[in-house]
Amino acid sequence: MNPLIRSNVDRLHAYTPGEQPRDPEVVKLNTNENPYPPSPEVGRVLAGVTADPLRLYPDPGCTALRQEISRLHGCSIDQVFCGNGSDEILSLCFGAFVPDHGKVGYFDPSYSLYPVLAEIADCGVVPVPLQEDFTCPDLPADYDVPLFFWTNPNAPTSLSVPKTQIAAFADRSEGVVLVDEAYVDFAEADCMELALTRPNVLVTRSFSKSYSLAGIRLGYAIGHPDLIGALMKIKDAYNVNRLTQEMGRAAVVDQAHMRSNIEKVKATRQRVSAELTRRGFEVWPSQTNFLWVRPPHRSAAAWYDHLRQHKILIRYFPAERTRSHLRITIGTDLQMDRLLAAIDADGSC
Repeated sequence: MNPLIRSNVDRLHAYTPGEQPRDPEVVKLNTNENPYPPSPEVGRVLAGVTADPLRLYPDPGCTALRQEISRLHGCSIDQVFCGNGSDEILSLCFGAFVPDHGKVGYFDPSYSLYPVLAEIADCGVVPVPLQEDFTCPDLPADYDVPLFFWTNPNAPTSLSVPKTQIAAFADRSEGVVLVDEAYVDFAEADCMELALTRPNVLVTRSFSKSYSLAGIRLGYAIGHPDLIGALMKIKDAYNVNRLTQEMGRAAVVDQAHMRSNIEKVKATRQRVSAELTRRGFEVWPSQTNFLWVRPPHRSAAAWYDHLRQHKILIRYFPAERTRSHLRITIGTDLQMDRLLAAIDADGSC
């Protein structure tokens, strides 16, 4: 123990992001990035960048971007918060909504950043185990925490729950229910209506997946003005840089391009799901831009190593509930064909 470091940080097991390979020959199916480029409008923003405005601070309120997002969702601008990735918003929620030494809840397995953020904030955690088939159980009647993270669709399991199930919990909860919709554009339904009608529901969304903008770090939250106002109070003054704001606004305006990319990913998802099933993989019905699978014949760890030898990166989580499974990002059709060819090269399928 280092006495100069807070004890909870000293013992912290930090979040492990997906590997970022330098080898251009590697097929990168491990971090759920979109395989297709962002809107050409984003490129036009970049092409018009000059150096002089960069000496000025960005708009601290992200006003133009928040106005565009409010138009998209039919709400007022004071119901919109923008962050340096949705991860910043998740982190700010601890300071805004969780009392000292309070507790937060989430499903297990789910986004592995939640317990890390709780440890940083020195909060307790009350995880709720998913059922054996990775579906969400009904939360106990006496379960209540100041902040609950409900990832829908869930990562890494790729499954969604009906809006009515989340609404029922939010209506009886005395705390904030944050519906993390990082993957919702690949799903059949969303919970935005809950954020617009419930005083204790926040919905967060990311530009990393559907908008193909993981590299600019941008996310947003929709919710009651009181909740949004609390986040505005405690954020860094200039938490979203000038270029990110401009590129994000351009991407939001071009919904047609984003939706076209989504449809390509969904078509590939359906094809590859069928191909993996034919090869003996158990594939969960995905509502995301990735597949959650249990491989045949060999351990998930062995399959991970086999694919890595073929320069294909996927995600393996060695925790007890997830160590028999793999998470595979949906790439281009060519990338997915390389994946299938590498699986066939194993000879056991």
